[in-house]
Amino acid sequence: MDSIKPRTDNLTGMDAAEAKEYIYHHITTLKLTEKKLGEVEGELQKWQGRVELARSRGEEALALEAEKEVHQVEAKRDALAGEIQELTGEITRLRRQLPGLAARERTIDPDLLEQELLLALGHTPGDEDDGARKTAGEFEKLNIDMALEALKAKMRQDP
Repeated sequence: MDSIKPRTDNLTGMDAAEAKEYIYHHITTLKLTEKKLGEVEGELQKWQGRVELARSRGEEALALEAEKEVHQVEAKRDALAGEIQELTGEITRLRRQLPGLAARERTIDPDLLEQELLLALGHTPGDEDDGARKTAGEFEKLNIDMALEALKAKMRQDP
C-alpha cells in the first residue's frame, strides 16, 4: 500500500538560490501540514466527546459509530504526524547541504587573478601582452636561478 517515495533531500544540480527556494517550499508544506494536524486534533477531540456523550446517555450503538470515526481521525492524525516528522528531517538535511552549494559556486576568475599578479609584480594595466611576456621571462629567470643555486649547493657538498 505504501509507495516508495523518491528522496527529496538532495540538492544536487541546484545553485544556492534554487536550493533556498526548494527548502522554502518544504518549510511551507511543513507549516501547512502542522496546521492540518491541529485541525485534525480538534476533530478528534470532537469525536471523542461524542463517544463520551453517547455512552453517558446509554446510546451504545451511537457510541460505536462515533468510535469508528475516532479511529479514522486517529489514523489521519498519525499519518500527518509522520509526514511532519519526515518533512522536518528533510529540511534539516537540506539545510546542512546549503554551505556546500555556496562553496561550490565560488570560482576563481583567471583574468582577474592574472591582473592582480601583474599588479603585484609592478606592471600597470594595459601592458598585458608586454607584461605577460615580462612575467614569463621573470619566472623563467627565477627557475634558472633556482636551478643554478641547487647545482652550486650540490657541488659544495661533493668533495
